Amino acid sequence: MKPTTSAKGQIAFRREKAEGKPVAAGEFWDIVAITAADEKQELAYKQQLSEKLKKKELPLGVQYHVFVDPPGAKIGNGGSTLCALRCLEKLYGDKWNSFTILLIHSGGYSQRLPNASALGKIFTALPFGNPIYQMLELKLAMYIDFPSHMNPGILVTCADDIELYSVGESEFIRFDKPGFTALAHPSSLTIGTTHGVFVLEPCNYLEYGDLEYRCCHCFLHKPSIEKMHQFGAVCRHGNFSQQAFVRDDIPSLKVDPEYVYTDSLFYMDQKSAKKLLAFYEKIGTLSCEIDAYGDFLQALGPGATVEYTRNTSNVTKEESELVDVRQRIFHLLKGTSLNVVVLNNSKFYHIGTTEEYLFHFTSDSSLKSELGLQSLAFSIFPAVPECSGNTSCIIQSILDSRCSVAPGSVVEYSRLGPDVSVGENCIVSGSHIVTTAVLPAYSFVCSLSLKMNGHLKYSTMAFGVQDNLKKNVKTLSDIKLLQFFGVCFLSCLDIWNLKITEELFSGNKTCLSLWNARIFPVCSSLSDSFTTSLKMLNAVQNKSTFSLNNYKLLSIEEMLVYKDVEDM
Repeated sequence: MKPTTSAKGQIAFRREKAEGKPVAAGEFWDIVAITAADEKQELAYKQQLSEKLKKKELPLGVQYHVFVDPPGAKIGNGGSTLCALRCLEKLYGDKWNSFTILLIHSGGYSQRLPNASALGKIFTALPFGNPIYQMLELKLAMYIDFPSHMNPGILVTCADDIELYSVGESEFIRFDKPGFTALAHPSSLTIGTTHGVFVLEPCNYLEYGDLEYRCCHCFLHKPSIEKMHQFGAVCRHGNFSQQAFVRDDIPSLKVDPEYVYTDSLFYMDQKSAKKLLAFYEKIGTLSCEIDAYGDFLQALGPGATVEYTRNTSNVTKEESELVDVRQRIFHLLKGTSLNVVVLNNSKFYHIGTTEEYLFHFTSDSSLKSELGLQSLAFSIFPAVPECSGNTSCIIQSILDSRCSVAPGSVVEYSRLGPDVSVGENCIVSGSHIVTTAVLPAYSFVCSLSLKMNGHLKYSTMAFGVQDNLKKNVKTLSDIKLLQFFGVCFLSCLDIWNLKITEELFSGNKTCLSLWNARIFPVCSSLSDSFTTSLKMLNAVQNKSTFSLNNYKLLSIEEMLVYKDVEDM
C-alpha cells in the first residue's frame, strides 16, 4: 500500500468508497466474475453474492457473474479462464471488448482448508471489519485503483491470496501495454520453487524504485534453484538502493542475499483474450487440466521455448491430451509480450492451507499490523486477551466468558458454551457447542447444515489440522497408508466399528481418501452433530471404541453436495 498511510487505513478507506454505492463508468470494474467448479458451487456463490448486494456490501452498478466449469473432467484454472471467456462472449457479444474485467478463480474445493469448502475460498471470513470482510471485499478494495489505469482486458487472480505493496504517492500500477502484464514480488529462491519466476530482460537503472516496469525474457513455472541460476533469474540484494520486502507464504521466512521475482496476478489485453477464446471455440471441449499461470505465461516473452510443454513433473494428473493442448497454446501465444510490474516493496500472502490460515490469523504480526487483523472480530467473547504474539482469533462468533480458547486457534461462525475448552492450533467453524467439550490441540471441526430429502440435517467434519485430505490410494488394501489425526486410517475404522468395503467411499472408487470417506455422522441438531464427531476424535486419541454403525454417514465430498448455504 502507499507509504503515506497504513494498509489497514487504505483498505478501510477503499471499502467505504467501494461498498454500497453506484460507481461511475471507468471508475471501477465493468464486470467481476468468479469461477465455480460445478453447479452446486455456482448456486452457493450466487446466493452469497445476492445477499451481499441486498445488504449493500458491494459496489453497485457492476455486473457480478459466477461462471461454472462444464461438467466432466477437471480443467484447471486455465480451463476455467477459457470457459469464462466463452461465457462473456455469449452474454455480451462484442460489447465486452471495451470492458475492464476482474476474473477471480475460486473453483477449487479447498481440500487443504476445508472450512472454506462450503462457502468457497472467495467468501473466506477475515478477522477485521464490521461487518467482517470476506476475501471478496478485500480483493475489491485492494484492486480499486486498477480499473482506472487499465486498458480493456481481464485481470486474473486467485481467491486465496493477498497482495500488499507500497508505491510513491503519485504512482499507480498501470495495465496499459499490449499482451500480458504480471505483478512481480521479490521472494527467496525457496519460495520460487513453488511459484512462477520471471526472468527479466536487463535494464539500465542505476537505482531501483518501489515500482518498475520491466520486460520479461521468459517465465519459469515452479523451477528448481539450479534452473533459476541457469536462466539468470536470480538477483542479489546488493543491487538494491533499499531493502525489499519478501513473500510471506510461510512462517519465519528469512531474507536471503539472493532473491527472485515471483508471480501473483496477471492481466491480459483484449487481443490476447480473443486469441484464447478462438482457440477454445476451435477445440470445443477440454479433458485435461490447464494452468493459467504455467500454461499461458510460459508461452510468453522472447525467450520462451516449447520445452516446458513436455514437462509434467508439476502436474497432479497427467492426461494424454495435456502435452498436445500445451503445445497448441504455446504456438498460439508465441511472440506475445510479457510485461512485468516489479513491486520491490511488496508482500504476497497465501491463505490456502490450514497451516497458513492459523499462522496468518494468530501468529503473523506482519499481516496483522498491515491489515489491522483482530483477535476478536465482530464477536462477543469477554475473555480474549489483546496482546502481541501468538493469540487466538475469534470471527463472527459468540463465546461464553467461561469457555477457553488456547492461543493459535481460530473460531469462526460458532457459538461456544461455558464448559468448552479449545486446545491450541485448532480450527472451529460453524459449530454450536452447548455441552461440556474438550477439543484436543491441532483439531479441525467444521459443521455444515444439510438439506436431505427436504429435511434440515447437520454433519460435522472432524480430523487433525495436519491431516492430508488430498492424499489418495487406488485400492482398499492400500487405505492403511492414509492417516487420520496421525493414526493409521485402518485402525480408526476398527475403532469406529466400520467395515472396509467400497461403500465406505463416495465418488471415484479408484481414488480413496479422507475427502471421500463416509465417516461423518448425520444428526438432527447442530450441537449433536459436533458432540458426535468429537466422540469420534476422542475415541481415536484414546484408542477406545465408538461405534458409528447406527448413524447415516457422509463423506466431506457428499456433505458439500447436500449443504444448505441459506441455513449456514
